[in-house]
Parts: sequence; C-alpha cells; structure tokens
Amino acid sequence: MLHTLENAHWRAGILPQTGASIAFGQAQRGGTWQDVLRPTPETDYANAGKCSSFIMLPWANRIRDGVLRVGDETYLLSTTPDDGTARHGEARKSPWALVSADDSHIRLAFSGGASGAGAWPFPYRAEAAYQLDGPDFIWELRLTNTSDQPMPAGFGHHPYFIRRATPPVLTVPCEQHFVLTDFMATSAPVPVSPALDFRSPRPLDDTELNDLLTGRDVTKPNVLHYPENGVTLEMYADPIFAHTLVYAPTGAPFVAVEPQSNANDGFNLYAQGIPGSGVFVLAPGETVSGTVTLRLT
Repeated sequence: MLHTLENAHWRAGILPQTGASIAFGQAQRGGTWQDVLRPTPETDYANAGKCSSFIMLPWANRIRDGVLRVGDETYLLSTTPDDGTARHGEARKSPWALVSADDSHIRLAFSGGASGAGAWPFPYRAEAAYQLDGPDFIWELRLTNTSDQPMPAGFGHHPYFIRRATPPVLTVPCEQHFVLTDFMATSAPVPVSPALDFRSPRPLDDTELNDLLTGRDVTKPNVLHYPENGVTLEMYADPIFAHTLVYAPTGAPFVAVEPQSNANDGFNLYAQGIPGSGVFVLAPGETVSGTVTLRLT
C-alpha cells in the first residue's frame, strides 16, 4: 500500500508496510516533478534498504557483533551476514499500523522488542509522522519505553538524495568527527579533519565518504544545492539528532545524509563511558521525540 502526499511544492510516497519508509520524494520545479530523494523501483517497495529513506529504530547504524550490553546484562541481536553487525535497527523490517492520514500528512505506529531470539530486548512503541507544510517536508519520530526497566535507545533517518551529473554542493555544520574502525566509533570525537570539513559549501567530488560528523551547530541546516537545476534542500534537525553520517560511494547516483541520535556503535561507547555516544536512556513509560525538516528553497 502506497500513500501519496502532495502539495504545491512536494510529492512524496509513504510505504506503511515497509517500515514506514519513503518510496519517493519529488520537488515541483518548472511545472514538472523532479526527484530529490532517490526513487524506489516499484519492484523494491517491499525492501526498506532500496527505498528513498528508511527509519532506523530503536538504534541507528551499527552495534558491533550484535552485542548489546546494558548494565550487567548482555543481549545478542540479529546480525547482517556481510559484516556481522546489528545494523539500522529492527523497525524498518516490519509493517507499521496506520493511525491517521490525509493528502498532506500520515501518522503510523509500531510496537516492537522482546519478541524472540535476536530481537531488541525491551518492549517499546514507536510513532512516525510525515507532513507537508508549504515547502517543508516534516519527519517526526516518537519512541516510548513500554517495558518495566530503563531502556537505552537511539533513532534516525537514512535518506538517499539524488546525485546528478554535476556534483551537488554539500554543507554540514559539524566541527567534529569520529575516527571509525570498520565504520564504527571506538573513541570520543575529535576536531573535524580538512577532508571531512563541510562547514563551508563544498562540491561532492568522487571521493568516497562513509563518515560520521558531530558537534553540529544546531542553529544551521545541512544543505544540498544542485547547480544543475537550481534546487536547494535544507535539512533542519532537532538537537537530539546529534550526529550526521555522510555516505557517498564513488560512482553511485546518490548521497546519503543521515541524521541520527546515537553514534555508530554508540551503545558500546555508552557502556564504556566514552563521551559522544548519543545514546538516550528512557525510564519506563517515558517518551522521546525528534523532528527533521526538509525545506525546499
């Protein structure tokens, strides 16, 4: 089931049955709809990883070896065969229930955790809402701990943006980055290196990027500017999204700019008391939320 949102600026497709993922995101330009998010082939509508964007919840990015340590307890999460990590959460793999919808908004809900081997060990409820408001495409996430004990958690979005023949110009107002081993952090963030300093606008050349930036100036957006058609996309994210992962494989027709609350393998950073993990801990019944806005300018 595809639910389409549309106004004078945006047209977007939402897939409730595929983890509340986004199938396409298009901007109105010169009387035509132009893809801003990487479009999903209809044959891949059931595969969140092939979608324009998917939700990462109740953790973002990777947990090394799928080993989650909480206090004196150790839990083993399901891992991916390519690198043996628990990756991108579990909520993207399941259908979400429709709460409400119209032409400009949709709200969806999902209950997960503690449902078998390899599952997240704490019950929780999640809500996702997408809304169009003029030039703004607004993404909201809410996560509630429905267990009877404190729950460490994190969340984020994994959007893929079009990368046209003329390189888009990227701005990311982050002054720090993590040194990654196998794409995971093992220590606190350090001052951003010149190669990863996108605080001033820089064209995305063919250099491969899979890097985690942090120390974000939350008053400023991430920005993608497309010289080819004049579209500029600003990404505003609530402070809870402390980290921005930039993923740009060489030669790929996309770039991912991912707002996420926890660092890559942040749960092991948190367990070791290393600063910058971004992991939040919810008391029983507590809810945390965060909003990301994509603004066409």
